[in-house]
Amino acid sequence: MATYRTGPNEFVWGKIKGLQYRVLLPEAFDRFNAEILGLGDLTKPSKSVDAIAAVFDLSGFTNFCKQIEPHLSVPAFLNDFLNWMMTRLKYEMKKGNHKKGVALWNPLPFLIKFLGDGLLVLWDSSEMGDVERRNVIISAGEICSTYKKEFLPSVRRKYVDPPSALRCGLARGTVYSIGDEKDYVGSCINMAARLEKLPGITFAFNCRGFDIDTPFFVKKLVVKDIAIRGIGDHELIAILKSQFESMRANDRSLFRPV
Repeated sequence: MATYRTGPNEFVWGKIKGLQYRVLLPEAFDRFNAEILGLGDLTKPSKSVDAIAAVFDLSGFTNFCKQIEPHLSVPAFLNDFLNWMMTRLKYEMKKGNHKKGVALWNPLPFLIKFLGDGLLVLWDSSEMGDVERRNVIISAGEICSTYKKEFLPSVRRKYVDPPSALRCGLARGTVYSIGDEKDYVGSCINMAARLEKLPGITFAFNCRGFDIDTPFFVKKLVVKDIAIRGIGDHELIAILKSQFESMRANDRSLFRPV
C-alpha cells in the first residue's frame, strides 16, 4: 500500500499569473514514485509459485464504517479482528506439539496482504499432497465458521453492528511475484475474489486442482456449475451443502447442477 506525505516545510505558497498555488519543493515532488509502493526492485524477474489463494472479506464492513464517529470504532475493531485472524490462521494449521516444534496439518501461508476489509492469503502448494491441500480448505472454512460462533459474540459489547460474517473464496493456480516478492498477481487470486462475493453463501472454492472425492467432502459440499464474471461461463465450484439448501430461490438459480 502506497503512503506518501509531505512535511510542513516541504511546500510554500506562490503565485503564477496572479493565481496562488501550492508549490512543492523538488525533492518532495521527486519522492512520489514507484518506490513508495514498497514492492522493491520492480525490474527483478518474476518468480512463479503453484499456490492456493484465499480472499477473506468482512461482510458488512462498509456499513460498519458509516457509523457516527467511525474513528472511535473502526481502528479498534480491525486491531481485534486482525490479531484474532492471524491467531486463527496459525492454530488452524497446527496439528499438535512435537518435541522438535509444532506439527502442522499443512504449511503456513507465505504471504498475507491486508485489503482494507479483509485479507489475501497465499499458500505455496507446490510440495503439498492432496491431503494437505484439502486441509487448507478445511481450515479456511473453520475460520469463517469460528468468526460467527466465537469472535462475533466476543465483540458485540464493544462495537455497534460489527461485520456479521467472514466470507472466503479459494482457488488454486500459479501466482507471479512482483519486485522483491512482496506482492503477487495471478488468475487464481482473481478467482478467489470473485467466489468470495457470490450471493447466498459465505464459503466457496474452485474445484480445479483439488481432489475432493472423499467421504468428508461429499457429505459437507455440493459441486455446482457457475459463470464467473470476467473468467469463465462454466466453472466448477464447491459450496457448503447446508448453505445451498437454505439459499433463496433467486440466488440458487445462479448455481447450475452438474
